[in-house]
Amino acid sequence: MRIPRSVRNSLFASVVLLMSAASFAQIGIGVSVRFGPPPLPVYEQPLCPGDGYLWTPGYWAYGDDGYYWVPGTWVLAPEPGFLWTPGYWGWGGAAFVFHEGYWGPHVGFYGGINYGFGFFGVGFQGGRWDGGHFFYNRAVMNVNVTNIHNVYNTTIINNNVNNHVSFNGGEGGIQVHPNAEEMAAEHERHLPPTSNQVEHVNMARSNPQLRASVNQGRPPIAATARPTEFSGHDVVPARAAGGEYHAPAEAGRPGEAARPENNVPRPPAHASEVQPHTAPERPNTGDAARDQKYQQQQQKLVDRQNQEHQKLQQKQDQEHQKLAQRNASEAQKAQVEQKHQQQTQQMEARHTQQQQHLQQRQSGRR
Repeated sequence: MRIPRSVRNSLFASVVLLMSAASFAQIGIGVSVRFGPPPLPVYEQPLCPGDGYLWTPGYWAYGDDGYYWVPGTWVLAPEPGFLWTPGYWGWGGAAFVFHEGYWGPHVGFYGGINYGFGFFGVGFQGGRWDGGHFFYNRAVMNVNVTNIHNVYNTTIINNNVNNHVSFNGGEGGIQVHPNAEEMAAEHERHLPPTSNQVEHVNMARSNPQLRASVNQGRPPIAATARPTEFSGHDVVPARAAGGEYHAPAEAGRPGEAARPENNVPRPPAHASEVQPHTAPERPNTGDAARDQKYQQQQQKLVDRQNQEHQKLQQKQDQEHQKLAQRNASEAQKAQVEQKHQQQTQQMEARHTQQQQHLQQRQSGRR
């Protein structure tokens, strides 16, 4: 079933909210795309609007009209002591997958991306919580000390100042993996983006000027003082694009089949479109016992993944039947289709990561 474009537009706005939940113990996985985002633009940080606001860096998101820029902005933390872990694009083996940002007591892995302003690839050097108050590091944060007194000054050496790469893994991407602290942070209690952040993304997606195809990687609204304030003297334009970017014309839109002339497959929309996994051939490292053990581990993982795939397919088929039985509206059908696509792409990205982790463990034993 083809989802009407008008319905897709209204549903895609909720991807961030749907893919994040307060009960998540790990990073939520969102939309996947066949080609990577543009380089990060060069821009200045607007002045912090008040005490308690934390910086959330800008990033490229993906919508019906391709990549679009979500301006960096200052956001009130949902709870004292919570810090923002930015989202990031990562290569999942078959497509680029967006890992949603989240709030938590520690900053987790954000792909090693140098977003600037304290987010230089690992951790956060822009400030810290102390006694229920946030203290800003003026060395990297644009803070007016007349209005905000809880500040300090610690010089940070940023060796990646000219690195504007916006994705992890794949050809040309940042080649880093999470460290022990970042992995531990993923299992802490998280909160999803605030309602202001979600609305901020919605407004960015609907603004034609923020599309990469229009601004060529140099958005006129690169950062704002507060979420959703896209006009006024506090809006900061990009000084320059982070590099040249030419999106492939054949990419298509999320949820749509690729055009026939390019022969690029679209991401799966249902579990029924995913082929069952098969275990790779037994390796030959010269250690027969180790090779056999690895093959058994691979087969066990494949069996578990195929069982999960079968269960999801059965569940989705049942939901289709229920829609037909109650004569559901087009909007209800479209909402279920969107959910099925998200479930399927989440499952595939998760399976790819599981295979990669097993391969990395095997490589580490050699």
